[in-house]
Amino acid sequence: MPALTHAATPGATGAAVPAAGDVPPATATQVDPAVSINEIIVTATRQSKRLQDVAMTVNVATGEQLDKYKIFDIKDVDQLAPGLELTNTTGRNNTTTLRGVTFDPDQGTAPAVQVYFNEIPTDAQTAYTAIYDVQQIEVLRGPQGLLRGLSAPAGSITITTRRPSFDKIEGYAEATATDRAGYNAQLGVSIPINDKLAIRFAGLLDGNRNNNVRDINRNGQRSQSRTESERVTLGWKPTDTVTAYLTYQHLYADNVQFQQVVGSGANPYGVYETEFGTPVSFLPAAYGGHPFTPDTTVRSGPPLKASDYAAVADGEFRNVNNTHIVNLNVAADLGPATLSFVGAHQFSKLTINRDLDDTNALPGYVEYSNVITPYIVNTAEVRLSSNNREGLGWGLGAFYTKQTGVTTVAQDSSQFWYPVAPGTPVNLPYAAIGVPLAGFTPFTLSNTLGIATLVNVPVNTQTWSFNGNVRYKSGGLTIEGGLRYSLLRIVQTTQLTLSGAVTQGPYEIIPAALQRNDHNPLTGGADISYALMPTLNVYAAYGHSYRSGSTGVAVPAGISNDLIQTKPEQTDSFEVGFKGSAVDHRINFSISTYYQTLSNYLSLFPNIYYDAPAAQPATGFFQFNYNGNASIKGIEAAIDNRVTSNWDAGISASYNHARYKNALLPCNDFAGTGTPNQNGAPAVTGGGNVSFCRSNGPLAEVPDFSLTANTEIRFPMGAYTPFVRALFTYRPSFYSERVQYQYQDRELLNLFAGVRIQDSRWEFDVFARNLLNQQRITNTTLGQGTVNALLGGTFNSGYRAVNVMNPREFGATLKFKW
Repeated sequence: MPALTHAATPGATGAAVPAAGDVPPATATQVDPAVSINEIIVTATRQSKRLQDVAMTVNVATGEQLDKYKIFDIKDVDQLAPGLELTNTTGRNNTTTLRGVTFDPDQGTAPAVQVYFNEIPTDAQTAYTAIYDVQQIEVLRGPQGLLRGLSAPAGSITITTRRPSFDKIEGYAEATATDRAGYNAQLGVSIPINDKLAIRFAGLLDGNRNNNVRDINRNGQRSQSRTESERVTLGWKPTDTVTAYLTYQHLYADNVQFQQVVGSGANPYGVYETEFGTPVSFLPAAYGGHPFTPDTTVRSGPPLKASDYAAVADGEFRNVNNTHIVNLNVAADLGPATLSFVGAHQFSKLTINRDLDDTNALPGYVEYSNVITPYIVNTAEVRLSSNNREGLGWGLGAFYTKQTGVTTVAQDSSQFWYPVAPGTPVNLPYAAIGVPLAGFTPFTLSNTLGIATLVNVPVNTQTWSFNGNVRYKSGGLTIEGGLRYSLLRIVQTTQLTLSGAVTQGPYEIIPAALQRNDHNPLTGGADISYALMPTLNVYAAYGHSYRSGSTGVAVPAGISNDLIQTKPEQTDSFEVGFKGSAVDHRINFSISTYYQTLSNYLSLFPNIYYDAPAAQPATGFFQFNYNGNASIKGIEAAIDNRVTSNWDAGISASYNHARYKNALLPCNDFAGTGTPNQNGAPAVTGGGNVSFCRSNGPLAEVPDFSLTANTEIRFPMGAYTPFVRALFTYRPSFYSERVQYQYQDRELLNLFAGVRIQDSRWEFDVFARNLLNQQRITNTTLGQGTVNALLGGTFNSGYRAVNVMNPREFGATLKFKW
């Protein structure tokens, strides 16, 4: 089997299992991929099937593949699957983009790509943080509205951890260290107590420098992350027909990630623009008619470029995740059908402390924000599915989940003032700048207009859903279809309290009519596949999914309802493709093409300048969810080959053209050009609370095309097997309309070399990530970071906030298996 066996889908990897029949991965006999070619088994359809028989595009990565390519952070899984982008721009908001459809957790909506941990829906912030002792990861592409409890427009990612062995003591231990202070230590061991009871222990200790950025205004302090996690799984087989697995996992992650910036830096106290766009000096000539030269030593920071990996914030950005998850999975074979239950309880507490002024537009001033998000999620699902593989089959299921908790947000909402007459106080952190002027008494910079905001956001969401499906299989023909009926209830309230210079509240800021959302969508899909021959399948599939609209949290008062609450989103997708293999599975190939429409696509628009006349403050920057119609068309293809018994090679590519369809969307259009820009003083053009721009642009900040390639060459020498492997990903240059920036192309090459000893019981390798040491910007904001002044104008930092490819990193790993 190739190092990355696609078999039936682009970018897939898989576990080697016997080719005959539908064998669950947890019980299948593993076969050495170096000497045998076998099928890949997946559970994408909630049944264990050969990947070739699944009528959808699925990417698969086994735990062995994750280990081979040193993927300790799930964001790096996108190196194995073109068209998948996993990013984390701030150290806390894991963002998943698939087939050009993106999702930011700050949206407060259901995700575009739903994540499942041991078959239970889990938030990405938890599921992505600790990847260890993994059995398999599957990426299901396209709308998901039938097979699992929650609907998603772009796909699902399922993460399955290893289960205990009932046969023998087995396990592994490995340690990795890098030259950039990275370390990763993992352990997993199964202990059979008897033939009916077994237990598996696993643990992780991981640390790294995150984005490798240092904050020059905090004595060069570096971004850093430390993750500790423990997991125990108890397996029970009271009879030959009943199995049960109970898993407990604890996660503690402490993450400090400074926001990188690029630009010349600025003297925000020296020159600013009034609300009319007229440049004036900090102490204008009107002050006694005397000229004034600003103190240019007071700057947001020095000139910085991408390769500097530097931040300038005065405050820290720290995120702590403390999570407990209990998961129960039970299955009973009743003969004609299998009854199964999956349930989970999750308690998480997320604590975020940050400086909102991450580009340091106000030097010496920390615009703090402290957020505590405790939440409890209880989930349960019952399924009954017929066991017959031929003829007419069926399945029924019921699903329930509920999330509760109260998020509290305490942050600085102080009003920043410019002097408008001699002696007017201004809210800046420095003493008076410059020298006394004849006939003028310098004013004192003050902090008397400080306002503290406290926001309480109770969370109460509940979903019931019921599904049924039928399938018919006769020879090479398979037809499947089903529907899911959901009852969604979302109650959203927000209490706001102001204290300090302005005292107000607590009061409810979401109108009563918008506080509750009830939806009863019908979702599902159908597909047909036919085996033209045992090694070639063709298929066609249709999928329909739904996402509830969102209600804005802590939105500015006085804005229109369309900026507070969005409409529900619906999507339909049609896909056709074929999957096959040749030369006794030595060559595996696939190709699929699809077309998808999205009605009222939900997206987040951050840092939008607003003007709300009824509000206090009346203007500022905020993030808004908004709807827009869109469509996607794409093609995905892959081929991999076992060139010789000791040489594997594969390549896969994806093209996804995801675009809005003449959508009217919130934007910053300061110059009134009808396109996104921040030219001149902040202003709202048009008649609403925000500016709107007409868009036919991309749905996400990703290129249409992406490609991955891999190879491994082995050199058997008796008990020793030296090897060399490489992983390459390519993202072409593209222009972003939303941030008005031309992103450069990216070529990421990771290289590995090592030796396996004694039937792979010992393995040692060295590696280089980003061997070419590219330092490309992968994400940026529109324009430079600013802080708005209440009396007009802005403090401008002279920096753009960016994310950059991590620099080249060397490391080594030692692993022992028993």
